[in-house]
Amino acid sequence: MRAVIQRVTHARVLVDGRVHGEIDAGLMVLIAVGREDTPVTSATMAEKIVHLRIFNDDAEKINRSLLDTRGAVLAVSQFTLYGDARGQRRPSFMQAASPNLGKSLYEEFVRALEALGVRVATGVFQAHMSVELANDGPVTILLDSDKLF
Repeated sequence: MRAVIQRVTHARVLVDGRVHGEIDAGLMVLIAVGREDTPVTSATMAEKIVHLRIFNDDAEKINRSLLDTRGAVLAVSQFTLYGDARGQRRPSFMQAASPNLGKSLYEEFVRALEALGVRVATGVFQAHMSVELANDGPVTILLDSDKLF
């Protein structure tokens, strides 16, 4: 799995011009499922994200987690995080999961976040979406379950 995590003051996702998911302070998470991912990968990624210490404490140091701040997550599936454009101009998405596996593990990721006590809003899997957010900081973190970065 790959994730782009942005600390936000608010974020929302629109489908067909209508708000489908919206949060106030928390994390905007663009999440992609890889071909080799499993339900364990989804749970591990959720656990990592909610415990990342990327929110300011009282001394303005980045030292608090999403759980500490009681923030929410806007989780949006984005297979293009597996786009490989090395040596070419048109990205290859060969490492992204099939739509069936991608949807299943995206939904498992959302369930894992909720099981950790996080309020989660979502996009719509395989829909054309418009994402709006206010990046706070800005703070943006990249995660890869294979620890490639």
